[in-house]
Amino acid sequence: MQTMPAHAAHHDDREIETLDEFDATVSARGTLAGFRVQAVDLTDRTRELLATDTAGAIFLGCPMRDDAAAKVRADGALVFPPVPNLPFDPYRGLLYAPDELFAGLDKGYEETLDARAYAWFQQTKADGDIFASMLRSIHDDAVSDALDELLRGTRVVGVMGGHAMARGTEAYAGAARLGRELTRSGLTVATGGGPGAMEAANLGAYAAPYDDGMLTETLRLLAKAPKFTPSITDWAAAAFEVRARWPKGGTSVGIPTWFYGHEPPNPFASHIAKYFANATREDGLLARSNAGVVFLPGAAGTVQEIFDNATPNYYESRGEPTPMVLVDRAHWTERLPTWPLLTALARERSMESRIALVDRIEEAPAALKRLGG
Repeated sequence: MQTMPAHAAHHDDREIETLDEFDATVSARGTLAGFRVQAVDLTDRTRELLATDTAGAIFLGCPMRDDAAAKVRADGALVFPPVPNLPFDPYRGLLYAPDELFAGLDKGYEETLDARAYAWFQQTKADGDIFASMLRSIHDDAVSDALDELLRGTRVVGVMGGHAMARGTEAYAGAARLGRELTRSGLTVATGGGPGAMEAANLGAYAAPYDDGMLTETLRLLAKAPKFTPSITDWAAAAFEVRARWPKGGTSVGIPTWFYGHEPPNPFASHIAKYFANATREDGLLARSNAGVVFLPGAAGTVQEIFDNATPNYYESRGEPTPMVLVDRAHWTERLPTWPLLTALARERSMESRIALVDRIEEAPAALKRLGG
């Protein structure tokens, strides 16, 4: 089973994103010249900053004492100070973890970082403030950078599907088994990071190291709070109860957005790349699914994703077409007849051999493997 690559080994080696990396760099290199230090609290590293060359370095949102800040500026470093009174860090070096986004859940969802970031987004969007829109862009760029660092060298399979799929249903259990099987086969599952089908696939990845009994019991526990309405607090608390009982879950990625503020991220993705801009999030999710995408039954959002994915496959703008597997024949040929249009587009193009329609979710992993060659 695939584990995520070690963080430090894979990002640009001029980027410092933790205090441990800062200390290791100062002791090994003896210089910070030309480095980028991202959202690391350097309040207790004044001695090191005063004694180390920082020419051409860039400090993005790193708290430091006044004398240290004055010295690094005099060296010719650029200092972007932390922005006060923001619910999020625009310069963050790493993706979110579920515990971070849901910190404060015991007092109710409204108190969490996730809810506060959304409230800030709503307020500043209404104001049309250029400073706020710049901060959102910087944040989203930092998230994309962290996502690329995390996924470098991994085979990523996207699982798309609607948020309406309720816990406790057979469809939800099927999507969870799909996520588990894909993860066990060595792929990294990536979803839109929200509830429903997305949560089920991330849950399956989380369940990958455990036996069947764990997944059965988990599905039973989650069914107590089938949807994120009327209470996001109860819905999320049920997920954290599962995480507490089985703490060593498998890894996967969720890529949600604050654009749909009513829709919380699910706590089963180990790494959450949450964006303000939905367009960046949509394109980023599909562009990174280099091992193909499985499309579960969904509505307008899922139809949009199918064609967002088909377009670069049609033009081969990202290189060779990647596999696309649509699940549920009746759904994609009768209810929302997307499949006939997809096959018409693919005709006599290299993507023709990379698309498949299957009846049952259980057939998706084999279809993905077949199309992937």
